[in-house]
Amino acid sequence: MFKKALLLVMLVALVAMGISVQPAKAAVTELTIFWAQWAPADYLQALVKDYETEKGIKVTVRQEPWGTFGNVVTTDWAAKATSWDLVVGDSQWLGQGASQGHYVELTDFMKSKGIDKTVTPATLQYYGEYPAGSGKYWGYPTEGDANGWAYRTDLFTDPKEMADFKAKYGYDLAVPETWDQLMDIAKFFTRKDQNLYGAAIYTQKDYDAITMGFENVFFSYGGDWYNKDFQVDGVVNSENAIKALQYYHDLYECCSPPGLSNAFFQETNDAYTSGQAAMVMNYFAFFPALANEASSKFAKTTGYFPMPKGPDGARFAALGGQGMSVSSYISDERKQAAMDFIEWFAQESVQAKWAQLGGYTCNINVLASPEFNKVAPFNAAFAETMNFVKDFTNIPEYGAMLPIVQEALHNFIVGNQGTAKEALDSVVEGWTPILQDAGYLK
Repeated sequence: MFKKALLLVMLVALVAMGISVQPAKAAVTELTIFWAQWAPADYLQALVKDYETEKGIKVTVRQEPWGTFGNVVTTDWAAKATSWDLVVGDSQWLGQGASQGHYVELTDFMKSKGIDKTVTPATLQYYGEYPAGSGKYWGYPTEGDANGWAYRTDLFTDPKEMADFKAKYGYDLAVPETWDQLMDIAKFFTRKDQNLYGAAIYTQKDYDAITMGFENVFFSYGGDWYNKDFQVDGVVNSENAIKALQYYHDLYECCSPPGLSNAFFQETNDAYTSGQAAMVMNYFAFFPALANEASSKFAKTTGYFPMPKGPDGARFAALGGQGMSVSSYISDERKQAAMDFIEWFAQESVQAKWAQLGGYTCNINVLASPEFNKVAPFNAAFAETMNFVKDFTNIPEYGAMLPIVQEALHNFIVGNQGTAKEALDSVVEGWTPILQDAGYLK
């Protein structure tokens, strides 16, 4: 009783002297990470049990179906909600998250801890940096992903197929090193009377699928969405870009299994597992279904390879995956606790375990380790790919720009409407006022 009375007298005296007395800060004992509902989020939930054991802080990975994930995040941003501390968000959200004040800038934190040096430069650029080339970071590369290829090794190594291919094309049947070779192989294995087709590729008009599929050719042919001055005319519709679009159209028209006019990851995988496709394009995140004997009868005879090279040797793969960012609307204590978690998660030992669980690490050393390549049959191709990935665009206006590309590509590739040049000219026409109104383009 005496101690309490003495404390009260001291507090009254401090207030009388004009000294502010703040209550003690409560320690952060739990954190919430918001992510889409899929297997990698389950892997992360399994991993963070180690964090609770080591640090005494419980981490909950809250999941939302992919179809509504983005809408919930933007709604939370508008409300300045504090229901989650970190989000594993799409790379295309970086511009909006940074410029509109939704994300905490992590530049000084990541550099002071050396975290920026632990991941591949391409993943740091596309999952973390905004604006491009600024050296300012808003996310830690968390779930690396990109497009790659799976193929039927039983077909590629069959002696008769190999002899017939060489007789027809003059070189050995093998994993294609160039897009021209991939076209040859796709045509060779397209046998409609046998219900076999060369290549299952993305064509879905919803969200970004056909754009992501096309980007693999587009970037490797020297195309780009705009230059450093945000000029689109002469860039999006350049001669090389037109050739790339014509190629993708021709690949779909000659060699795609029937029924894939609106195809994304599930449809392309289904075409492969049903025996209709000799090769399939997909994100590496969806290849586990092809390596699993329970879901694919070709699991033991499936190989994987990265994107081929373009006519001039350039090689790119369309980026998927996400980075982890800290909400700007939580308290300073929670922000610090969130960054402490990222520091823990970025450790090489933790990243190695993340990879063992099935997560797609971006850590340079883990990607290069023999152990990583043994985790899954497609990991070697994934590790190679993460050094030449390239993204769509992450400026805040991407949401208005993407549907324009999707419609133009789908109309030409699937609908056979107009020419490749006219399709890309329509992108220029649609994007120019958006970039002008936003102040990027004069």
